[in-house]
Amino acid sequence: MLHPELLTLIRQLTNMTQARKQSPGVPIQSALDRPSVAVVITAFNHAHFLGDALDSVMRQTITPAEIVVVDDGSDDDPAAIVSRYSSASLIRTKNSGLSAARNAGLRQISSKYVLFLDADDALSPTAISSGLECISANPGAGFVYGAFRRTDAQLASTGEPRLRRIGPKAFDALIFDNVIRMHATVLYDREKLIECGGFDPDLRLCEDYDCYLRMAKRYRIASHTHVVASYRRHTRNMSNDAAAMLQTVLRVHERHRPDPNDRLAMRSWRQASARHRRAYASLVWQRRPEVPLRERWSQRIEMVRTEPRISPFAAAKQLLINLLPDSVADLLRRVRPHVPSPPIGKIDMGDLARIAPISSGFGYKRGKPVDRYYIENFLAANRSQITGRVLEFGDSSYSKLYGSNISRQDVLNLLPGRQESTIAGDVTVLGTLPEAAFDCILFTQTLQLIYDMPAALAGLHRSLKPGGALLATMPGITPVDPGSWEGDWFWSLTRQSAERLFASEFGTANIEVGAHGNAFAATCFLQGIALEDIDQSWLEPLDVAYPVVITVKVVRRT
Repeated sequence: MLHPELLTLIRQLTNMTQARKQSPGVPIQSALDRPSVAVVITAFNHAHFLGDALDSVMRQTITPAEIVVVDDGSDDDPAAIVSRYSSASLIRTKNSGLSAARNAGLRQISSKYVLFLDADDALSPTAISSGLECISANPGAGFVYGAFRRTDAQLASTGEPRLRRIGPKAFDALIFDNVIRMHATVLYDREKLIECGGFDPDLRLCEDYDCYLRMAKRYRIASHTHVVASYRRHTRNMSNDAAAMLQTVLRVHERHRPDPNDRLAMRSWRQASARHRRAYASLVWQRRPEVPLRERWSQRIEMVRTEPRISPFAAAKQLLINLLPDSVADLLRRVRPHVPSPPIGKIDMGDLARIAPISSGFGYKRGKPVDRYYIENFLAANRSQITGRVLEFGDSSYSKLYGSNISRQDVLNLLPGRQESTIAGDVTVLGTLPEAAFDCILFTQTLQLIYDMPAALAGLHRSLKPGGALLATMPGITPVDPGSWEGDWFWSLTRQSAERLFASEFGTANIEVGAHGNAFAATCFLQGIALEDIDQSWLEPLDVAYPVVITVKVVRRT
């Protein structure tokens, strides 16, 4: 029998030869230079979806060295589907659950990295390449993950890409919330996964969450912004049973209960447990058409029985959300439990009891500034607009990160000679920008540096093509740069001022204005605390009294 590593190399070389025949003019990276990747697909009574999953693996820009389908005792016939794919192999096991099926596939492969795909989901073409790029940039990581997109049963997208980034405190973030969400977005280091014990066969649900926590205790975890997978929603998703999911999440959570003498860790652990209970108690009362009505009510009864203190409040809140208009319901969704203020004179200032901030320079000296969380989420949500001829101010970094099918990239700087600049001049001066030239303009954190803001917007308006998009972000609550921009930092905006300013140039019907931030986010940003320092889920709730970033999306109609 051939040695497993030699067999992997032969498969890679075979895949390279096939790719060369399909694209004879395209250079192919040598299998000797590129780390090998295996894709393990688990199937249980999902043969009707399996072809889509395998097709998505075949479309990868980097061909996997191994493709293994594990039939977990299905009643249908996945073998008939697998037989159509010469590079895929099939393992049959008795029905033992998802963990056991994944472990069976893990034992079969010898590649350096492994990606697990459920038979009812699908991969994006760059799933493997983007994962390898991220893991190469984060040596020693146990695994990396990216974004995913929810789809209907026909794999048609039902929303924008979803991604929750993770910082260096991966375990702290994960114990509070499973920020990864979808398992197919994860690319594992195979040896590190095996060292951590693989997947627990005693868990029929949340086995991925348990694995993440065990690995996060031992290894670095990293993420990237590329869309890796499509999460197909249908009537037989395992995650549809919110009551069972909660019981298993709490079981996993209990495994990681900290030392009772560590009061700070214990308090965080209890807060996380309460968050899980509230989240799932609320979920069972939501309208979920993919879950049959009888099952929904069965889950609701079980949730009332097991969580009697939480479920009635969650039910009442969700009932109101279902009955109210969407605009009012959105406000209700933002309601958070009241946290009482400490008594007068009893506030523990801790590290904030200081005149100077913890770090100057917005947070760059410690990592990534807090405002970038909102800016980058805004751009990621509107990445479909960043196409064609694109203009960005200062450099092209965000265009490269979020753009696709960019036919021409322009960069504007005030003075000539700057790196990447294709246009030099003042946007407020007529003629600096060509008329009706750009499909998209990225205008991030720049408007505050321009005294004549109406003139700047007029210049941007003239330079947009009809149908073109302007994606703008502006500071709300912010430090003022004491360095190179100190003499030109004129403004901070609110949602109301941004709305009037942009509406006067583009028309109210053509703009979407948003505010992002809360007291916690504003405090962190003013103190120079970086994203890597904090639990980023705290940045999500909006408090309109503390806007850190204002975002505006404009589409030119004429």
